[in-house]
Amino acid sequence: MKVTVVGPGAMGCLFAARLSDSGVHTTLVDHKEDRARRLAKTGITVESDSATLTATPTVTISVPTKQDLIILLTKAHATQGIKLLPGTAVLTLQNGLGNVETLCGLVGSASVLAGTTSEASTLLEEGRVRHAASGRTVLGAWTSCSTEIAQTALSGAGFNVEITEAPAQAIWEKVVLSAAINTISALLDVPNGQLVKDSQTRMLMRDLVVEAAKVASMEGYRFDHSLIEQAEQVCRETATNISSMLQDIRAGRTTEIEAISGEIMRRAQSASLPLPRTRVIYQLIKGLEANRAGSDGR
Repeated sequence: MKVTVVGPGAMGCLFAARLSDSGVHTTLVDHKEDRARRLAKTGITVESDSATLTATPTVTISVPTKQDLIILLTKAHATQGIKLLPGTAVLTLQNGLGNVETLCGLVGSASVLAGTTSEASTLLEEGRVRHAASGRTVLGAWTSCSTEIAQTALSGAGFNVEITEAPAQAIWEKVVLSAAINTISALLDVPNGQLVKDSQTRMLMRDLVVEAAKVASMEGYRFDHSLIEQAEQVCRETATNISSMLQDIRAGRTTEIEAISGEIMRRAQSASLPLPRTRVIYQLIKGLEANRAGSDGR
């Protein structure tokens, strides 16, 4: 079996290392040629409380041909620029809304698998990540793509895989949680666990969940459990994890705020649905991005 993972960040390194270690012929794609050469030499190291794993997947700067599965774990804003060949199953586990629609335009809906992962991983340095907590990886066919290869490869690599007939529902659920957890942790510069230790922070997180869930409901999605309780539970279960948005802010990179809060607001606008807290959070994150970029001289 041949699987390509696109994106050498915290999640991409985690998935590529685990797949490679399980015996899958794994390729990790990095758009930066110099970093790709270094990663090819050093390999990928995944640290956790129980063990340290070092794997040596093939590292390239482009997606190779004749793959059984391609897994996208890049930032949402990079999706449009990825060169993909139609006919190969492509699984997006990226954060935010809009990735699936972009992929359908690139390779056709019949090749698209979509889902989310709650694995918690922090990039410590180039090619070295800390696996803070295990989670579920939920995926399904957007229209007619078989899930068999993805399920076999990921389950064999030790991931907890759940197949769903409603991947869009799973994506919306993750977005609602991200709109609260990722944004506040990035603004406060704290790990996830800190968000449930203060009453005011918990209240803000709850308000953001409610606003995002209203937009999901407007699009026809209903949730059979409390997303507020789920958000707080995620914070407790991933207490030491540094959210992807905070990792980006600290590194001076562009965050996924547009694909999360920005996209939530754009979808709410068509129904004139006010999202006052989401809008303020969005503006603050954009301000942080601009300030960090400016301080780096960019």
